[in-house]
Amino acid sequence: MTTDGAVELFRNAIFVCCLISGPALMAARIAGLIVGILQAATQVNEASISFVSKLLAVGITFAILGSWSMNQMVEYTTRAIQNISDVTR
Repeated sequence: MTTDGAVELFRNAIFVCCLISGPALMAARIAGLIVGILQAATQVNEASISFVSKLLAVGITFAILGSWSMNQMVEYTTRAIQNISDVTR
């Protein structure tokens, strides 16, 4: 196994992971910010409101981008399996 091949495989895995999780994390961050502002304005400090809104935002994001995320994972897995012979030399 060459070091360059292993590093490239690991780098691509991290990139795909960030690419797939990025939209969901941004949706949760935006939902948390909006709920935080609304809770500060109305002085309603209930933790479950923030949790449920973030959960809904992430769920909706995965519902919308689920097929794209699965396509990215399948493409990465296919490339990784095809490049196994290059890494194991």
